[in-house]
Order: sequence, then structure tokens, then C-alpha cells
Amino acid sequence: MAGDWSDEQNDAIVADYFAMLGDDIAGRSYSKAKHNRLLQAVIDRPRGSIEYEHQNISAVLKGFGEDWIPGYKPAFNFQASLVDAVVRRLQRHPDWLAPAARIAMGPSPSALREEAMLWIGPATDAQQCTAARGDRADDPHRPKVRCGGA
Repeated sequence: MAGDWSDEQNDAIVADYFAMLGDDIAGRSYSKAKHNRLLQAVIDRPRGSIEYEHQNISAVLKGFGEDWIPGYKPAFNFQASLVDAVVRRLQRHPDWLAPAARIAMGPSPSALREEAMLWIGPATDAQQCTAARGDRADDPHRPKVRCGGA
């Protein structure tokens, strides 16, 4: 079957995606290949098409600022009807957006998490003092450094 995805197909794949995402967030193992095989039988789409649609769902969720499955890198070439399917899913399951329910699932390995900021700028007095003392502050051959009355 080629062409645009129907609402029924979109709803089925979005429900499947959220099942995997729930497992991912909770740290439970799941098989993307098994989910794909089951979907092929239900929605009459080939493996590659299902894989790509999962990536499209990641893109929609990323656009909403939500967690997505890191194994499905966002692909931003999707139908508006897929956005509608994700919105329908979230409306039918508003607890998904509730922080308490999400926290109960456990830590998220989501790729949306930002890396720690890298500070590039002048060192603070404490950093300069630590650097001057070095790792061997008790070395008798190392010059004594006075830091902030220390």
C-alpha cells in the first residue's frame, strides 16, 4: 500500500510508538523489530515505511517539546495528519503530559535533554587558587600559595 497514511493507520502506529516510549522511559526492554512486524500485519505497510513513520512521530514529539525514542531519530518530512494523530493520542491520554505520571515511569533517556553548559570565561578566584595549588598541595618542593587567607 502506497500513498498517504489513513487516520486509522496513523492512530495505530502512534499508539504503538507510545507503548514503546513508555517502555523506554520506564527502562523496560522492548523489541522495535517485533513491534514493526506486528504493525505490518495490522496496517499493511512495509517495514521501512513503518520505521520512517516512527521517525516522523519522533519529530512531531520533538516539535511539541516531548520525549521521544532515541532509537528513532526525528525525520521532519511528515503529513499534517500525523500531527493530528499524536494530538488525538495526547487528548485521549492526558496523563501522559502530567509530570507526576511521567516521573513515576522513571528517568527518561531522551535525547531532548540538554548537555551541561560549558563555561568559557575567566576563572574564579577559587578556581585559580585550586589550579595554583595543583593536585599535590602537600609537596614540599612546590611553592606555597596563599588563597583567600588559606
